[in-house]
Amino acid sequence: MESVMLDRSPATTRTFDLEGGSTRELNQFLHTDLAASGVRRVEVLNPKGAHSIAVGVNHPVEIDVQGHGGYYLGGMNKHASITVHGNVGWGVAENMMSGMVRVKGFASESAGATGHGGLLVIEGNASLRCGISMKGIDIVVGGGVGNYSAFMAQAGRLVVCGDAGDALGDSLYEAVLYVRGRIKSLGADAREEPMGAADIAGVGDLLRRAGLAYDPAEFKRVASARQLYHWNADANQEY
Repeated sequence: MESVMLDRSPATTRTFDLEGGSTRELNQFLHTDLAASGVRRVEVLNPKGAHSIAVGVNHPVEIDVQGHGGYYLGGMNKHASITVHGNVGWGVAENMMSGMVRVKGFASESAGATGHGGLLVIEGNASLRCGISMKGIDIVVGGGVGNYSAFMAQAGRLVVCGDAGDALGDSLYEAVLYVRGRIKSLGADAREEPMGAADIAGVGDLLRRAGLAYDPAEFKRVASARQLYHWNADANQEY
């Protein structure tokens, strides 16, 4: 689900200032009052690294966070389009179902963890374990990702425009990873494969949606070698 142009008139915009308000008040509105309010855009001022901003949103709304967010921003998102004009802490868009989360800055560990759907865009770098156990989410990182990114990734796509750290795609399942820069090392059962026409088209579409102007033909494809799918009694614990 891509961001759409929404009515930004005062009647359809609601502002929450966390300088004097609380994250609980913000989330209470998003969970219980938003659907019947006619509000189409929510602006969050002075977040100052607060945790759990805009979690569990289950309604199409545009949310602008004007500053840095803490842990689990946009977690369990469904339908909302969330933009963070700063950096975020652990677990941004964790377990996201649909919609879009865009981080204009950097992301800490476990970005997009266990995400089932939607699109997460991190315009800067992402730290360790980006996309860990992803289950269908698409993640586009404008910079690099840290060690153990896409560990046990089950479904979805991770596009990395910069470099990737150690053990990329360790114990990878059906998710596919695309890296433009240098890969420090691949994890267990991950291997580099040729880029096909479908890969180039898919990466090109994700880059377009993310607003990043890279050539999709410059990316490398990493997928599972499928050697860990079944127990092999003759492997002597060596995989």
